[in-house]
Amino acid sequence: MDFPTVFHNICSLLRYEASAPMLFSSGLFWALFLVFLPVYALLKKRLWQMLTFVVAFSLYFYYKSSGVFFILLICTSLLDWTLSRLLAVLTVKWQRKMCVWISVIASLGILGYFKYANFFLWNWNAMVEGNFQPLDIILPVGISFYTFQSISYIVDVYKGRVAPTETWLEYIFFLSFFPALVAGPIVRADYFIPQIRQNNRATRDEVYAGLWLVILGVVKKALIADYIAQYNDLIFMQPTGYSGFESLMGVIGYTMQIYCDFSGYSDMAIGIALIMGFKLSLNFDFPYKSQNLTEFWRRWHISLSSWLRDYVYIPLGGNRKGTFRTYLNNFLTMLVGGLWHGAAWKFVFWGAMHGAGLAVHKASKPLLSRLPDNRAIRAVSWTVTMIYVSLLWVFFRADSWTDSWLIIRNIFTNFSPAHIIPFVEVRYVWLIMMTVIIAAHCMPRRIYDRLAVWFVSTPWPVKLLVFIVAVQLVIQFMSEEVAPFIYFQF
Repeated sequence: MDFPTVFHNICSLLRYEASAPMLFSSGLFWALFLVFLPVYALLKKRLWQMLTFVVAFSLYFYYKSSGVFFILLICTSLLDWTLSRLLAVLTVKWQRKMCVWISVIASLGILGYFKYANFFLWNWNAMVEGNFQPLDIILPVGISFYTFQSISYIVDVYKGRVAPTETWLEYIFFLSFFPALVAGPIVRADYFIPQIRQNNRATRDEVYAGLWLVILGVVKKALIADYIAQYNDLIFMQPTGYSGFESLMGVIGYTMQIYCDFSGYSDMAIGIALIMGFKLSLNFDFPYKSQNLTEFWRRWHISLSSWLRDYVYIPLGGNRKGTFRTYLNNFLTMLVGGLWHGAAWKFVFWGAMHGAGLAVHKASKPLLSRLPDNRAIRAVSWTVTMIYVSLLWVFFRADSWTDSWLIIRNIFTNFSPAHIIPFVEVRYVWLIMMTVIIAAHCMPRRIYDRLAVWFVSTPWPVKLLVFIVAVQLVIQFMSEEVAPFIYFQF
């Protein structure tokens, strides 16, 4: 192969392809990351050079994920940094509030256009029998994540929780940090910006701990989530094409798929950041062990639920306005959370039902406190919680409102034990994979902690062997195409 052809192929590979965005689980990312790491290590002691290099890599990473929309990220960072610097010098209350409102309106306005414009057009057409045509809008990957991150920054500066960054370079480093850029965790300024200024090198143990999280994340995403998704997708593509038992298995499968997919991404993001010497907060804490919805939302997507608590629930009044307002504020907060996930009524319903469930749980606490704390009661609580969460995932995953109800109805009206044996005979590998992830999820956290400690302390040939085995398993079971992360659509 001649040089021009090779050069053309490399350029094609490095250009943005809408059909193939760069993922943490893709070979291209890891090839680039292996080139990135030694340069990053050389520049680590030189703060401004390091910041510039990482920002450039982060923007390129975003370009490979969303094309020219990386310019939108730059514009957002310039606006918010300028307003944060104004907040540092302004003393008049209304002027400071104006800065916050400009930032919030601009951020939500951009998000609203890209994510919700067609949603409002569709509903307007339905109400007035209009004929407005949908806009040709491409949703930038991760816009919901960095929008919430920028809003929290400007609010925290206004309230004095964090000092504004001295330079725009520091701020765009915070906003565009590539491990957390496109699918979280949502990074809080008061936690992350001091780390930028400290610029600590990762210790040997932190590098190995980060590598362990990366391996764990790849296994969760590329091995388990992507494999079990192959069957789950069949169920959701043909809501009435399968038996009730098969539909039930698809719902349970998706419940585990979305956890492995998103927590796998979070593990990789946290691990990559740790290798670089930066700590990101925990985003999942075994959510399917929860015995009620309140506990579930303390364990699931922790960075989002804590953001909604601090910037929606508490400003609405939290639990300071009486019992009814507490329940209403919970409901409205989860409604916002549902709408954040997607511009469709099924997401609104999903959020509303979680909000209603939280309100019911809080209202029933006096009654529940009278029940004995034993295994039977905990088992019932866990079962009710999991059934509720799993059924609501149907609305999250299904292509439409109608499909959601068709799948649920099929489970309850077309269920027969006679379908169990044929399913086991055909889908035994899928069942084994599901059994493994459910068993792994049920293990105590101390076992995971011990495994991490073992990996960090073990000799490097053993680390290499673990890595090779993980990669081989992924290759063995992976589908023909690398599936995008579920939360890339947000």
